[in-house]
Amino acid sequence: MEIKIGTHLILEPTSSEKVEKFHCKVVEQKDHILYITYPVNNITKKTVYLIDGTQLRAIFQNEEKISFAFNTEVIGRINDRIPMIMLSLPSEEEEFIKIQRREFVRVNTPVDVAVEYLNHYYQFVTEDISAGGLALRLNTFPPFAEGDNVKLTIVLPYKNGEIKYVQTDAEVIRIFEKKNQLFASLQFTDTDDLDKQYIVRFCFERQLMLRKETIDLQ
Repeated sequence: MEIKIGTHLILEPTSSEKVEKFHCKVVEQKDHILYITYPVNNITKKTVYLIDGTQLRAIFQNEEKISFAFNTEVIGRINDRIPMIMLSLPSEEEEFIKIQRREFVRVNTPVDVAVEYLNHYYQFVTEDISAGGLALRLNTFPPFAEGDNVKLTIVLPYKNGEIKYVQTDAEVIRIFEKKNQLFASLQFTDTDDLDKQYIVRFCFERQLMLRKETIDLQ
């Protein structure tokens, strides 16, 4: 995919303990390398000096105002008229994910979740997850009911072997049956920004992985 000169990029570190967003512009694209201006922190408005090897997620819009995201890495810097940072570009077109410009994108994927309710713990697996909530697969009717508040511990395994444990409060929104399977839909009620970033990163990785699996089956 060609990213035109002058395109605005939003960069989000994927391995940092901080939730940060950086803004920059595309100066040139050549040989699977994207040349960008030095990024600026969205909050501090200060220039960010990214070291080689920094892992990032990049988000941009094309001319039709459709948003895409891709994983990238800082591979160097160069001075040619202006100082620029060099980012890697995906080698395959399918590694660009078309994203919905709403706050949370839901991905169908199994994730281990521990639910604490009335000082007891129950183990479940998700049907789907987003940074705003999740759906649990149920074998029987659970001890909690619609409207109850619970505490969750969500296990997020990343493709690099890293595992994050996200803890958040949630409200049970609905318990329902679909195709002879029982589900519970939960909405997060007290998730901090860092944990949301962990979930967004996980959903993006899973979305990319599921797309590749679908292509391989075709």
